[in-house]
Amino acid sequence: MSPSFAIQWLVPRLSQFSELHPDIDVRIKAVDLYEGSLTEDVDVAIYYGRGNWSGLRADKLHTEYLLPVCSPSLLVGEKALTKPEDLQYHTLLHDTARRDWKAWFKLVGLRQMNVNHGPIFSHSTMVLQAAVYGQGVALGHSVLAKPEIEAGRLVCPFEQVLLSKNAYYMVCKPSQAEQGKLVAFREWMISLVEQEQQEFVHEGLVEVV
Repeated sequence: MSPSFAIQWLVPRLSQFSELHPDIDVRIKAVDLYEGSLTEDVDVAIYYGRGNWSGLRADKLHTEYLLPVCSPSLLVGEKALTKPEDLQYHTLLHDTARRDWKAWFKLVGLRQMNVNHGPIFSHSTMVLQAAVYGQGVALGHSVLAKPEIEAGRLVCPFEQVLLSKNAYYMVCKPSQAEQGKLVAFREWMISLVEQEQQEFVHEGLVEVV
């Protein structure tokens, strides 16, 4: 799985799985890239995309939302974030590419906003940490941003969110899909993510990007 998903979501919750299944040991390997196939030493992978990996079974873990997040410090002061137009006075933080912010501004009707500025980060964890330290405003992945929001390190200044076609998927070889340990891990992950997603649904405009 990606380092961001491992750090932000799985590792903090892994003890819950261990308590339910003390007979199953988990070895986590975080990687930046994957080749679309599983090596012999991997039972399960967590991929991010649209679920169409040839020759693999892919179970969707959640619906993916992208939502503006920032440090609470940006909500006060001379250039406080009170409405989307105020983003012109703040640095935009980008996760991999600038197209997500472009889609968000289209959603809220601000097509003239310039998204061609601000740093681009290769990992979602880095863009969230930059936002935590008040370096700008990020479009955070709902699942990954949730711990920072719950801890009060990040806030959502606006209600409008984007509904993405991409999501995290649990992927395995079809021939191994019904193995007991894989079934236990898959059911635990899907159940937990669905529960957390229901708690984290934001009201507002939604647009598929």
